[in-house]
Amino acid sequence: MPPSLTQALWRSSLVTLRVVWRVTRQLFHEFTGALFGVFALYGAFVVWKEWKHRPAVWITGFVVIYALMMAVFAFTAFRRARRVR
Repeated sequence: MPPSLTQALWRSSLVTLRVVWRVTRQLFHEFTGALFGVFALYGAFVVWKEWKHRPAVWITGFVVIYALMMAVFAFTAFRRARRVR
């Protein structure tokens, strides 16, 4: 006995929703990683600019830690984007 049209539509909609959810999660992680990467680059630029002028050591250290933290967040976000299933 072949499945009814309603059952086929229900099954195909579930498959479609799973795929859309996976793509949405992957794009979210990639966008988040890119945004954190931009923040890390901006932090590195600020460190370079601060170092060229009169560097305040505590501000420079704070910005270096911030840039490294954003770089780690970007790396982990891109890793999670690859692991989405």
